[in-house]
Amino acid sequence: PDLGRRFAERKRCADLECSMLMCRGKAMRDFKGPDCRFVNFKKGEAVYVYYKLIGKSTELWAGSVGSDFGYFPKDLLEINHNYSNEELELPTDVSLTWGF
Repeated sequence: PDLGRRFAERKRCADLECSMLMCRGKAMRDFKGPDCRFVNFKKGEAVYVYYKLIGKSTELWAGSVGSDFGYFPKDLLEINHNYSNEELELPTDVSLTWGF
């Protein structure tokens, strides 16, 4: 299917609105995203995860660093705290996915 601007059709979240934190981690190295949909961070910064893409782009998660929100490669994050053990599988929705 044509995903348009979306990276995946489905995502995993801690709640139906994908507004609750799933986990927190520490950046293992610097990251500068290819465009404004990505969040940039420096090694050692705290990264907060709100949802995880599944399906086509399983390597991308969405979260925040400070007041910036966007996608980043999950492999760059060392998880150090889980806020929720429950994960709901939901469709990605343009209004939720691109609401930042």
